Amino acid sequence: MEKTRIAIIGGTGFEQIVKNAEQTQIKTPYGLVKPLSFGEIAGKKIIFLPRHGAGHSIPPHKVNYRANVYALHKAGVERIIALSAVGAINRVFKPGDIVLPHDFADFTKMRAETFYDDAPVTHVDVSEPYCPEMRKLIIKTAKKLGISMQENAVLVCTEGPRFETAAEIRIFGRLGCDVVGMTSVPEVVLARELEICYASVCFVSNMAAGIQERLTPHEVSKISEKISPKVEQLLIETIKILPLEREGNCPCVNALKDARFK
Repeated sequence: MEKTRIAIIGGTGFEQIVKNAEQTQIKTPYGLVKPLSFGEIAGKKIIFLPRHGAGHSIPPHKVNYRANVYALHKAGVERIIALSAVGAINRVFKPGDIVLPHDFADFTKMRAETFYDDAPVTHVDVSEPYCPEMRKLIIKTAKKLGISMQENAVLVCTEGPRFETAAEIRIFGRLGCDVVGMTSVPEVVLARELEICYASVCFVSNMAAGIQERLTPHEVSKISEKISPKVEQLLIETIKILPLEREGNCPCVNALKDARFK
C-alpha cells in the first residue's frame, strides 16, 4: 500500500472533494474499513474516510472509531482533518458558523475509546487534544480567505443518536461547553494514541435543544448543504499549505514518549 500522509474524515456530502479517487478497503484488528477514497487535493495525496459509511448508514454511537483511525494509521496517515456538524450551546455562535474546537468534554457512554486495553498501561496527554500546529494553519487559511471562524470552542460529545435534552444543554452550558456533537470523541483521542495530528473543523447546523424550539435531521442536512462550499474551500486551501513533513512542535508527534508504565 502506498503511504498517504493526510486524511479527511467527513460526513455525507463531502466525498467529491477528493479528485481522481479510487475506492478501497483496509483490514484492521478492529474490523474492515470501507469505503476509503484515495485521491488528490491540491496535488497532494489524500484519503477520504466517510465516518458514517456509504450513504450515511452508520449512526454515531455505532461508528467503529478504532477501526477507522487504525486504518488511516496503517495507510501512513500523520495528519487528520475531521469534519462534523454541531449544535450551538454558546448563544454567540449561530447556524452556519464554522468552529474550530480547542478542547472537549466527553459525555459518551459505551464507546471503545482506547487502543491500550492491555499492558503496558498507557496514559496519553490530551491537555491540547486538537493539534495546535494544524489549528494555526487552519486559522491562517480562514483569515486569508476572509472566512469568519470561531477560533476557540469547547466541544461536548454525547452518545446519540438522539439529540440532547434542554436540561442537558443547560448543564453543558454551565460547564463551559460551547458546542455539542456526537462524533469527535473518541476519534480525537485515538488519533493522539497513534501519534497522529488531528484537527476538527465543525459547522453549526442548529442551536441546541432549549435554545430553539425543536431539532430535526432535515434541518442539519439543509445547513450542511449551504455551508459545504465554504468548508471545502477552507479544506483545499489548508491542504495546499500543510507541510507533509511534521516538525515535531506539537504534542501529537511524541505522544507516547512518556505515556507508558514499563
